[in-house]
Amino acid sequence: MPDLYDQIKDAAATIRRHTDLKPTVALILGSGLGALADDVAAAATVQYADIPHFPQSTVEGHRGELVLGSLSGCNVAVMRGRFHYYEGYALNQTTFPVRVLQELGARTLIVTNAAGGIRADWQVGDLMRIADHVNFPGMAGQHPLRGPNDPRLGLRFPAMTDAYDTGLGRLAHQLAADVGITMHDGVYAMLTGPSFETPAELRMLQLLGIDAVGMSTVPEVIVARHGGMRVLGISMISNIATPDAPPANHEEVLAAGQAVKPKFTALVTRLLEQLAGS
Repeated sequence: MPDLYDQIKDAAATIRRHTDLKPTVALILGSGLGALADDVAAAATVQYADIPHFPQSTVEGHRGELVLGSLSGCNVAVMRGRFHYYEGYALNQTTFPVRVLQELGARTLIVTNAAGGIRADWQVGDLMRIADHVNFPGMAGQHPLRGPNDPRLGLRFPAMTDAYDTGLGRLAHQLAADVGITMHDGVYAMLTGPSFETPAELRMLQLLGIDAVGMSTVPEVIVARHGGMRVLGISMISNIATPDAPPANHEEVLAAGQAVKPKFTALVTRLLEQLAGS
């Protein structure tokens, strides 16, 4: 069986047979946010099922395709749907596409998600620039870098103090203000799901200073940084997840994504314009 490095090369070679476009920015679109890929002037759309070693999306709102093309003058590779630990995949499987995107040429990762807002003074549809994260699965031993390290992919012990690029964060805030978008800075916590949090768990997160909670993103960011990519993380607040709030549901998450699409699209397209010119 080929090792991880060979699997990455194999997957990238398959994608290159569809297009010779070399992306500079990779985007991972979370629940309800996949419509942004409709705006890409596509050179190729590749189904995950056609890419060797790729997992398959099983969650509603995740189309399961990789779109490569141009958006706002920037060559991009857009993952329309991601993979989650709760689907039954190991974390080295859920993060495998990040390795492939880097192999294709991407050096910047914009990763998005739908998240529950722990702050009662925030609103559904607000955006949060992820300034830092808490990796609860990693603390319990479920870490995407667990196992032998291949030095061709990154360092054995990568630092995470700079996981989220401060320059990209400042740019995102500036552009959000320019178009009248509410964007907070905050700490994102990953729990594995698929059940939503109990009131006791939400109270614990509040006490720890967590601002938003979800079921993804952190493993992808760790692997991206392991490979030397710059990372910008954006959470769309899809529901208010305070202990006394009504129970969350996935339909609410998808509906919030639809509502936030215009301002989310405006922010990302302007951001890509800046990255294309840099």
